[in-house]
Amino acid sequence: MLTSMIIIFLVGYLLIALEHPLKINKAGTALLVGTILWTLYTYGAPTFIPEASAEEFKLFLEHNPSLSTATFKEQCIHFVIEHQVLDCIGEIAETLIFLIGAMLTVELIDVHGGFMFITNRITTKKKRNLLFMVATITFFMSAVLDNLTTSIVMIMLIRKLIGDYKERWIFGSIIIIAANSGGAWSPIGDVTTIMLWVRGNISTSATIPHLLLPSIVSALIPVLITMRSLHGNITPPNAFETDPNDELLRILKKKEKLSILILGISCLLFVPVFKTITHLPPFMGILMGVGILWFYTEIIYRGNNINEDLKLRLSKVVHRIDGSTLLFFLGILLAVDALRCSGALADFSLWLDKNVGNVYAVNLIIGTFSAIVDNVPLVAGAMGMYPIANETMVAAAADPVYMSHFVQDGVFWQFLAYCAGVGGSMLIVGSAAGVVVMGLERINFIWYLKHISLLALIGYLAGASVYIIQRVIFNF
Repeated sequence: MLTSMIIIFLVGYLLIALEHPLKINKAGTALLVGTILWTLYTYGAPTFIPEASAEEFKLFLEHNPSLSTATFKEQCIHFVIEHQVLDCIGEIAETLIFLIGAMLTVELIDVHGGFMFITNRITTKKKRNLLFMVATITFFMSAVLDNLTTSIVMIMLIRKLIGDYKERWIFGSIIIIAANSGGAWSPIGDVTTIMLWVRGNISTSATIPHLLLPSIVSALIPVLITMRSLHGNITPPNAFETDPNDELLRILKKKEKLSILILGISCLLFVPVFKTITHLPPFMGILMGVGILWFYTEIIYRGNNINEDLKLRLSKVVHRIDGSTLLFFLGILLAVDALRCSGALADFSLWLDKNVGNVYAVNLIIGTFSAIVDNVPLVAGAMGMYPIANETMVAAAADPVYMSHFVQDGVFWQFLAYCAGVGGSMLIVGSAAGVVVMGLERINFIWYLKHISLLALIGYLAGASVYIIQRVIFNF
């Protein structure tokens, strides 16, 4: 059964990669694969659960004594339907709601002319200069925001600057690389670094100085190589295209547009602060930001006596969100969660530990596979395999030097944060940022594979080499 699930996942992956020649929407493929895998997993639950989720299953039965008279197969099916499916859907819903909130915030800023204050100050038309500027902004913004939100913001910006979609594909691809690299060195820049930070595997004071230079190198090298192939000026958007929001933008005062930009960016920046203060999940913070921004725009409308037909209420802005991107995201996460619950990813982690052993090699392989399988379950599997070591565990270990790699801020955890975050850039579906940019800009999987994947691999290995040199040679 597990073999069948893996084969179906790989076939679905191939169909997504060949979306354009086959003319089959990747969202439909992802949803089909995700639901088939969960069906197979539920059917084969009695085989999977005793090995993959024995402790969880035991606790589930303890909390549901009414199932004591049921057969083992019925107990397993109840466990999958009433526990695992709901848990997975809950986690996926958190991600999707956050994504919707971030998209709504960016769209509200955009339709009210907020981004004009940024695009009007970017005067360069040369492709090389603009690419370097976009990559730099993305890299550092991703460390403060998460790479997902940053990618959405930057795609909206380049749409205002670049008219040719092929040129936007190049810039969008660099945004993916810069966003993933920028998120790797900050505890709040990526979902995986947040996981490691919250669980105490890494700390802010040690992570930033150790991972900053490798992350810069992993982004800078692809940017410099891409710049060499770019010549001339960008193709600006068609100036003769009519914008249905023009009349509204003429009515709004300059300070009102600026205030919407500042408030919108502040709402995005407030999300990690909100999480730290309240301990509520990030999607609650982003929804609060949407509510604040929506409320503020309504006040502006009333103050300007804007005609009802011109009011860009949230219900209209919602229609600008790409629903197929959200469904694609849902399908991919469902498929990966089915593999995770079946124990396939945990088995892979155990195989790495037994057959590879070296912490640098293990993390490099995990990073490579994070371009194929979502990095979140891979990191979760690694965290489950290796406990955070303490001084007593290190002293008692047969190999104290090896065990020392697993203490807080040890080599394994820091390098895992780098590899899992940056490695996803090698394929466009390997990271949340890549999936969103792929959906928003309709970037072809094969095109990305041909033109960008090798650059991302070179940057990934170069940054990894810098980290290893820091640790092994300079003992930093």
